Amino acid sequence: MSIDRRDFVRLSAVTGGVAALGYPSGLMAGESGSSEPQPSFGREVEQAEKPLRILVLGGTGFIGPPEVEYMLKRGHTVTLFNRGRTNVHLFPGLEKLRGDRETGELDALRGREWDAVIDNPASIPRWVRESAQLLKDAAEYYVHVSTVSVYSDDTIVGLTEDEGPVFELEDPTVEEVMGATYGERKVLCEREAERAFPGRAIIVRPGLIVGPGDPSDRFTYWPMRIAKGGEVLAPGDGTDPNQIIDARDLGEWIVRLVEDGAAGVYNATGPAWRMSMAEMLHGIRAVTDGRVKFTWVDWEFMQDHEVSAWMDMPTWFPFTPDMQGLSTIDVSRAVEAGLTFRPLAETARDTLEWVEGWSMERKNRPRRFGISPEREAEVLQAWHERTG
Repeated sequence: MSIDRRDFVRLSAVTGGVAALGYPSGLMAGESGSSEPQPSFGREVEQAEKPLRILVLGGTGFIGPPEVEYMLKRGHTVTLFNRGRTNVHLFPGLEKLRGDRETGELDALRGREWDAVIDNPASIPRWVRESAQLLKDAAEYYVHVSTVSVYSDDTIVGLTEDEGPVFELEDPTVEEVMGATYGERKVLCEREAERAFPGRAIIVRPGLIVGPGDPSDRFTYWPMRIAKGGEVLAPGDGTDPNQIIDARDLGEWIVRLVEDGAAGVYNATGPAWRMSMAEMLHGIRAVTDGRVKFTWVDWEFMQDHEVSAWMDMPTWFPFTPDMQGLSTIDVSRAVEAGLTFRPLAETARDTLEWVEGWSMERKNRPRRFGISPEREAEVLQAWHERTG
């Protein structure tokens, strides 16, 4: 049951999480009227040396809210441009321009000027082309939030921005089948941003984005499952590498890139060191009260029992020759440019606190990622019968 990057991006899209390795795909969650609470981002922040006028395309999905709040605390003037359908209650005091990039409704952006544009949600090349071309003389910098899913070779350990081959889309006009062509289309999105803003484009390639506000069940599965306690099915032997980034760390760093007048391409996942799956799970355990026993089950056994990497065991891929590059992305360039990482314990704790505020309807909703309790029990029983 081997699965490669194309497979898991496609599967993630089918189950509602287009950002497999990195979307910035909170944009698809939290429709207007959602009963889910929004996380609070109360951290002391210093004022920026120079206040900027920043236009955010999107801004109310997953990475947008902490990013916007950080801008405001830094003293910047922020304008939001979106359709007005997602979390419309957020930021009532901000200027909000309405339009729709899907249908090309961009008139609200005409005749205006900003210091920088941050494009969080776009995964369609046409969207980036139209907005970037319209704004190329209206702003100094254009940030496009891309994804490490643009890389086409999953075997390269420590993949850097310069050495990684990227996907090529055979038909660049394709706008459907988002999962199957996600990485390919994001490559084209990057090129459209760079074409409109040569030398002034900032391309950020996140890995798996996590934390409070995450509309998927990828990382969230683990704090919830560990907090429940009992015997937990854990993938591999605990040594496989794992990479995640808190949405707040990502959003705040993007703002600092703009303030610093940066340009170029940056991988953006974390932490700065190689974190093992065992370190992640035990780090989450440290902020829970449940009595937990991790039972590590090898990849071959899980394949035999149809337990999938990434989908049933979120955030995880086995460190095999054909997939060893998936969780070993090199982020040294981003770290040198100021990317920092809050403690895993803080991300796990805040995620659990956010989950506690969910409505019963949300808590009882079928998970899109993570093995079901029934299947977990079956696999654990089979493992114990085998190992005695």
